[in-house]
Amino acid sequence: MPTTRPDSSARFELKANGPGVGTLTLSGHLDARSTASVWKDLDARLRHRPCTALEVDAAGVEYCDGAGLALLHFLSMGGMLPPGGKATVRGLRPEFQNLYQRFTAEDYQRNRPQAPKPNSVPEEVGRAVVAAANEIEEEVAFIGEVSQGLVANLARPKAMRWGEVLRVFEQAGVNALPIISLISLLIGLIIAFEAASPFAMFGAQIFIANLLGITMARELSGLMTAIILAGRSGSAFAAELGTMKVTEELNALETFGLNPIRFLVVQRVLAGILLTPLLTIYSIFVAILGGVLVMVAMGFPLATIYHQMAQTLGYKDILIGVGKGVIFGALIAGVGCLRGLQTRQGPSAVGESTTRSVVTGILLVIVADAVVAVLLYFLHL
Repeated sequence: MPTTRPDSSARFELKANGPGVGTLTLSGHLDARSTASVWKDLDARLRHRPCTALEVDAAGVEYCDGAGLALLHFLSMGGMLPPGGKATVRGLRPEFQNLYQRFTAEDYQRNRPQAPKPNSVPEEVGRAVVAAANEIEEEVAFIGEVSQGLVANLARPKAMRWGEVLRVFEQAGVNALPIISLISLLIGLIIAFEAASPFAMFGAQIFIANLLGITMARELSGLMTAIILAGRSGSAFAAELGTMKVTEELNALETFGLNPIRFLVVQRVLAGILLTPLLTIYSIFVAILGGVLVMVAMGFPLATIYHQMAQTLGYKDILIGVGKGVIFGALIAGVGCLRGLQTRQGPSAVGESTTRSVVTGILLVIVADAVVAVLLYFLHL
């Protein structure tokens, strides 16, 4: 019985000539659209009525493009037939027969995509070691170029693009004040509330002031500020430079004789080194303010809180927090710029670089904080 679809101009008729033997008659136009419909319906029919031998009569085919030839070749190779089934194609017009004979089953097998060969464990380990070594080499070279460019630009202040430094300082620093204010205030409140109950057991709630001063100045303010900047500003650096890499703007700068490191990266690293300590100082103040509000609500006067905090918190503690801010700022800005310069081509390349910059930046900040904490312990600071 002939089968046709209203949205196609191709038809086929499948007849059974005996057990496992059938004849398929094709007619009409076998173009890209109609062939897909015929292919789907024919596959469904042959699943219910399998044939081990199929004769394809294509004498009625009036038009045949690559899609139609693909269907004929698929049938001739035993496609849609049980294992061991064979199909023969006859009746094609000479112009279609010429195209049909240009492609064979051997061509299909030769050009067929091969399954990827699984690598052995030693080979995978070797690839990982080589990739890690190349990345370390690239990072060391990047640190050297940035340090050289920073020293050269500071030695010649006119060579530094101070307007770009101010722009980055505003976008990455000033615009980050609201989120840093909110998080620092909440951290101060949380620490004060969490410490209130245990200290109350010993009647030592006044020591909340000591805890706030030391904790926020030496540790949490710098760390939280760095994490915020890694997610907010480090990712922005990676996205900016990554987009410039994908759109080949960095190549254009090199064509003009400008070094992207000295023209783009040094300004962002300098801005990160300058703004992170300032934001750390601001975060210390806001966090202590949050804790002081809780202590005032508990009934402690401001003078008592001040004198208690002054007994523990000194300039040394604030300088330690600010010093960490300098290290964190250099790490965040440098990692963001490095990941941006490492951006590959592709629609998701910028997103991958941004993600890598955030993850690497936060990881390095925590590692650096741990290293500094160990050094300070052994130096008795």
